[in-house]
Amino acid sequence: MKEDVQRELTGHKVNPANDRLRITVMDEPGDGNASHHYRISGFDALPPSREQIPAADDAADVIFQNGPIPENGVNGLTQEALIAICIDRLEGFQSGPFACRENALALTKLQEAQMWLLKRTRDRIARNVEGTHTV
Repeated sequence: MKEDVQRELTGHKVNPANDRLRITVMDEPGDGNASHHYRISGFDALPPSREQIPAADDAADVIFQNGPIPENGVNGLTQEALIAICIDRLEGFQSGPFACRENALALTKLQEAQMWLLKRTRDRIARNVEGTHTV
């Protein structure tokens, strides 16, 4: 890949943990004008992370679905899958000692985002255009 294609996202930077994390967009936007490959680096995958996930290193790639599933198969993650992970983590925090108003609000917004994305998919299924580039 060409070096000049990459760009860095900075909207997450707010504290020492997030300030260290570098999110790099690794590809050009595709047909839908969205990128598919992101790399997160700047963390130390030390024990216990390496013991739990032996393949962990100091970077993680996030690869999103690229193209219609009937033509390309399931070749990446969806926004819905990543939002589900964030919802699960916040639900965990909210059921433990880190429960707070801000977590509750973030959880609500993620659940709302998930609802709208699922509605979009259901509407596409009803119009028989899911899995195509048809709008």
